Amino acid sequence: MNIKIFITSCILLVFCMKLSAEPAEPAETLSSFEIPNSNVVTIESKTLGRAYDLYIKVPRDYFEEENKSKKYPVLYLNDGPHTFKVAAGVTHFSNMDKSIIVGISFAHGEDGQYSRVRDLTPDIDKSWTNYITGGAPRYLNFIEREIFPFVDEHYRTNVNNRILAGHSLGGSFGAWVLLTSPSSFSGYILTSPSLWFKNDLIFELENQYSKNNTNLDAKLFIATGALETPENGMRNNMVDGHQRFVERLRSRNYKGLSISDEIVEGTDHYSTFPVGLAKGLRLFYQDL
Repeated sequence: MNIKIFITSCILLVFCMKLSAEPAEPAETLSSFEIPNSNVVTIESKTLGRAYDLYIKVPRDYFEEENKSKKYPVLYLNDGPHTFKVAAGVTHFSNMDKSIIVGISFAHGEDGQYSRVRDLTPDIDKSWTNYITGGAPRYLNFIEREIFPFVDEHYRTNVNNRILAGHSLGGSFGAWVLLTSPSSFSGYILTSPSLWFKNDLIFELENQYSKNNTNLDAKLFIATGALETPENGMRNNMVDGHQRFVERLRSRNYKGLSISDEIVEGTDHYSTFPVGLAKGLRLFYQDL
């Protein structure tokens, strides 16, 4: 073979190998995926002295001319960086897209788990040595005095139809709100609630509530995964806590309280929220 042809062939081969080893540049750089009809606002809380983001999404018919005076229910979510994205997906189809969704972030500049443990636990528990606990009363005050007014001022909200949805510690927070400030929300969707917090504190609070009240005007849906048991790796028996709590509430015959619940087959602590949220919203939307 002619030496010039051989050298040229080698150069072309190396060049082609280099091209094949490098990924092709996209024809167009795409922006990040965005959730339609949503935006993010920051609340500098005077109550807490910390900043939180609100992830807000309105239904797709919110801007239609015939709905310009319509007021919408509001679905409030703790653990916003996770739950808001799930809720946006669950409400994608029009028959589920009936509420304004407000996801509350973790505090700015804080680890998410640290922020949520402090804000979602109702009492100090010194056994949580790596976290601060007991911030729920102040956090609820922040929701009622700062978040509610902001959302109601900037959006067409039905102030008589507020739903609180929470998972795990967010679920036990919701149970605590139900028993300490039930009128804050008209509906509660609690998935995998951590009712075991501080040696079943929620049961003590329910007992105290029942001594002074015969009414509990709210709609409640609780869902826990059938796999949320010690046999399946959970430290606490979430199914047992769920069943005991529901049984306790039903035994009181509280006037105005509507309870639905489900032990969801095939789900664990990490997969119950999407299923429970969808089922809870479907149940609540029957009245709309």
